[in-house]
Amino acid sequence: MKFRFLHTNDFHGSLTPGTAAKLKPLRAEVDAYFDCGDVIKTGNLGIPLAIDPAWRILEDLSCTASVLGNRETHPLASAFQKKIEGCRHPLLVANMHPKGGTPVNQESMVIDANGIRVGIFGVMVAMATPRMKTSGAWSYLWEPPIETAMRVAKELRPNVDILVALTHIGVSQDRVLAEKCPDIDVIAGGHSHTVLLQPEKIGNTWIVQGGSHGRYAGVYEWEDSELTGGLVPLSRSDSQS
Repeated sequence: MKFRFLHTNDFHGSLTPGTAAKLKPLRAEVDAYFDCGDVIKTGNLGIPLAIDPAWRILEDLSCTASVLGNRETHPLASAFQKKIEGCRHPLLVANMHPKGGTPVNQESMVIDANGIRVGIFGVMVAMATPRMKTSGAWSYLWEPPIETAMRVAKELRPNVDILVALTHIGVSQDRVLAEKCPDIDVIAGGHSHTVLLQPEKIGNTWIVQGGSHGRYAGVYEWEDSELTGGLVPLSRSDSQS
């Protein structure tokens, strides 16, 4: 049995209708589409004046799930909600929660793809932890992403055929996660803007990441614990390189 997916990360506001037109035929050929954060234009401390157009484009592309990036966060709860306003697909973040509260978004989800049960969860960089002096200014706190990922993976693994982690922690931390948590089959990453032309394997775990600013999208196929595929250039300069 095969599971095919599309992956993007770190658009930083460059998910335009033109880029979407290039992604649409790729999306039509796969079972799922994952985005791994920093999709909106507004920066970390900015507050958007209107709904970011990226959310509508992701909806039109039938995004299966995404993880938040640091651009989508803000110290103030009201500003954070403004940043994610318009998002219609699941935002999976297991290590972010309001102070003294429950998680802001879903931790995980399970989908059925061609009879394959695919478990998906998300973790992101810790923007504010209880030990940080700046944590008092934040409405939210973050748990360590790797430890959180290990906890969620242990919970999901018995119930799924494939386990996918959507991360926004950077490729160096993705590699640490792969070493510490062999329960994860695929880490679809973001944050470090790393161009991995083909999947990288560490132990039992495959890692993918596709640069930034809409230069590439990743198209991958999972079968019998092997991940094949790689990056597809979306911009003219990259297609000629």
